[in-house]
Amino acid sequence: MPARTPTSSRPPATTGVEVRLPWWAVALPAVAFAALLMLIVNPGQAQAASGDPAIGQLIERLISVLSR
Repeated sequence: MPARTPTSSRPPATTGVEVRLPWWAVALPAVAFAALLMLIVNPGQAQAASGDPAIGQLIERLISVLSR
């Protein structure tokens, strides 16, 4: 008497799965990777920003408002 193989109640898996991503989901990581790669390859040209410290003042003000 041959042994019966168990049958599955699940339908067979489909092989044609299609995933659609927005353009920025591919572009942003690629741009970030390229920028980091350029910093690794040529770190001598990376310079600190000089000029108006408006961002620093904004962050200080934000911290003072949040710490009240």
